[in-house]
Amino acid sequence: MPRTVVEDGLNKFQRYRSSKRSRGMKLLRMWVPDPTAPGFAEEARGQAALLRGAPEEIETLAFIEAVADTDGWTP
Repeated sequence: MPRTVVEDGLNKFQRYRSSKRSRGMKLLRMWVPDPTAPGFAEEARGQAALLRGAPEEIETLAFIEAVADTDGWTP
């Protein structure tokens, strides 16, 4: 099926972003830790150990369980 040509001077990425913005969305780019980087696993284990059993961990896990809707959901 041939694609419709739009004469608005925008490429498909600009049109896509414009469409998202018009629906109230905002593009967000962010840097996150690379899980394949050397030392990442050790750092993650260390931070997890610091949280284990802490009130913040218990509260966060309780919140996640309370809002998780797993009825009928299949990945």
